[in-house]
Amino acid sequence: MKKPNILLITSDQQHWNTIGAFNSEIKTPNLDRLVKEGTTFSRAYCPNPTCTPTRGSIITGMYPSQHGGWTLGTKVPEDIHTVGEDFINAGYKTALVGKAHFQPLASTDEYPSLEAYPILQDLEFWKTFNDKTETWYGFQHCELTRNHTDEAHVGQHYALWLEEKGCDNWKDYYRKPTGTLEHLPSRKWEIPEEFHYDAWISERTNSLMEEYVESDKPFFMWSSFFDPHPDYVVPEPYYSMYDPDKLTLPTITEGEHDKNPPHFALTQQDNPDFSCYNETGHAIHGMHTHLSEEKVLRKHLSIYYGMVTMMDKYIGKILDKLDDLGIADNTIVVFSTDHGHLIGHHGLKAKGPFLYEDMIKVPYLVRYPDKVAAGKTSDSLQSLVDLAPTFLSFIGQKIPNCMTGKDQKEVWLGNKDKARNHIICEHHHEPTTINLRTYVDERYKLTVYYNHIYGELFDLQEDPKEINNLWDNPEFKDLKMELMLKYISAELGKEPMWMPRVYGA
Repeated sequence: MKKPNILLITSDQQHWNTIGAFNSEIKTPNLDRLVKEGTTFSRAYCPNPTCTPTRGSIITGMYPSQHGGWTLGTKVPEDIHTVGEDFINAGYKTALVGKAHFQPLASTDEYPSLEAYPILQDLEFWKTFNDKTETWYGFQHCELTRNHTDEAHVGQHYALWLEEKGCDNWKDYYRKPTGTLEHLPSRKWEIPEEFHYDAWISERTNSLMEEYVESDKPFFMWSSFFDPHPDYVVPEPYYSMYDPDKLTLPTITEGEHDKNPPHFALTQQDNPDFSCYNETGHAIHGMHTHLSEEKVLRKHLSIYYGMVTMMDKYIGKILDKLDDLGIADNTIVVFSTDHGHLIGHHGLKAKGPFLYEDMIKVPYLVRYPDKVAAGKTSDSLQSLVDLAPTFLSFIGQKIPNCMTGKDQKEVWLGNKDKARNHIICEHHHEPTTINLRTYVDERYKLTVYYNHIYGELFDLQEDPKEINNLWDNPEFKDLKMELMLKYISAELGKEPMWMPRVYGA
């Protein structure tokens, strides 16, 4: 039997409720197609609500605390075992197109980074990158860039593609100092749609799939889109596609942060002092005022939806290519994102140490014709850390002992109800001051903080919007203790056992 291709398609920082099949206010016909033709897992979670940690977990099958890329500005070690190595050993071609973010934007002698200045924009280096690099994190072929929307970080293979396409003035569409644009949190982007990185990702993904089919090689491909990560910037017609006044804007409930840890309430002040949380001197995501005018939030939400709809168009081009190549029936397609997004939810925006469902739950669609049920929704708990071992299980490859994610194959096939009874989400953003863990089971959510006695306890069944923190409620003291013990067991249970016990002594 021919081994299946694996096509992983991800967005960046996409709220779970931004698929048209489940939200009538947004248009995503191609993601809706995956919903219709595959299974939607409604309770899928990230292992960390930031980019590098979760992306490291996707390629290693390990939690961020295990693979080393524990927060933004760190790197996933190059010598860590990745799933791409297992695919290569199984005779697969492996490729990554789009966003990696395995390494930081700065480089040091001790911790060099290929995603840092100035090499980021050394186009001569990137022209021959794949010729001189056997694999990079298990990918035999990489085509990369680092910018979200019009950020100055543009470069690498995307910039080379722009020049090949005749877009000689590509820097005009990007911010200073690379280009000429000023930084604005939201704008209509004047870049022609044909030069947008969505077009680049779909075109290069399709070209590589065509190449692998012609050589009769199975492939593991990661098509890694950058949107709808802020800033809120998108070309027309997507910029004006959604009327801000007709969208349902998430809001804060009065007094909901009164029972939460102190950093929640600080976000609702004009000039909060978060200095006590800053240990490293680097930016600390989310630790600032989150106050915004409703008009501004509505505009941001409308552009955010436009970014999703534009990305959906180019995901559709990839799905169409699978049909054109005649390999759709033998390709497992997974769509997800690296973590969620806040845009008015609980009075918050973007991301930070606020591990609500909006932040850690992710869209998660799986299509494998005639094997994974079509048009089904499952509430089985899933984690992005499970992707690597599950993919290996589907191709009959041994799952390495170092991987701590769960094999979800039989759940995806409908032969088992669940492979896990809990989720753990880590958020370790400063060495000690921003270090928390969230435990989620079928009904409850518990969040604990390093060196603090405060925390969060939510009943997701009775309080799905997570308004009423039960942590200090004496009526739930026994439940809190029970969940603490379950969390401790879960932490002990995710220890990587890479070395088996081979003898008595």
